[in-house]
Amino acid sequence: MSLQRNSDELSSWVERSFGYAFATPELCRAALTHRSAGGEHNERLEFLGDSILNCSVARLLYDAHPQADEGALSRLRATLVSGDTLAQIAAELGLGEHLRLGLGELKSGGFRRASILADALEAILGAIFLDSGFDAAAAVVQRIIAPRLKDLPAVEALKDAKTRLQEALQAHGLALPVYTLTAVGGDPHAQSFTVTCEVPTFGLAAVGEGASRRRAEQLAARKLLDLLPGEMRNSP
Repeated sequence: MSLQRNSDELSSWVERSFGYAFATPELCRAALTHRSAGGEHNERLEFLGDSILNCSVARLLYDAHPQADEGALSRLRATLVSGDTLAQIAAELGLGEHLRLGLGELKSGGFRRASILADALEAILGAIFLDSGFDAAAAVVQRIIAPRLKDLPAVEALKDAKTRLQEALQAHGLALPVYTLTAVGGDPHAQSFTVTCEVPTFGLAAVGEGASRRRAEQLAARKLLDLLPGEMRNSP
């Protein structure tokens, strides 16, 4: 296959998938080049694209949810810009078929790896920004992200376990839960934390273990939520 045909097929795919035509095709090729392939790769473009994506999605959510507060908007944005969501979008667009990977990554299935797909998608946004500016990149974000706005879960469902537990107790005028670090184990580079979460009013306690104290607290809170009386679990 000739280089010209390769270039034409790439341009055609970009226009179909993103509704955009690069004035500087080299930017597009760089965005699709993983560092394993050598030469100019996409990590700096990914850095740009990440910022553009976050800003553009924030504006989409700001307009779509006029009554949502900052915390709710942040949780919704985190869902839309997560690596899993970006990898899913990239896979749906067939981005993996256009990646330039080193031999090792090719053999290990790098063109299907979620992190590589998500990073390349962000890199394309960064490349579009350099090619035509913020408005052009934001328009592409709207094209690929906006259809997912209607499928977002309820804001309440996105709250972390500690927040949901605290709000459930406060809604009934009860004291806040008590978190106690009860054990730290493992090597310094791979520690394990054990935390107990207690709700004295009900005499309830649950234990969580994780790679960080925060993670352990979240797991303990999640377990304790399941122990609360049924009418309290869904309290706002």
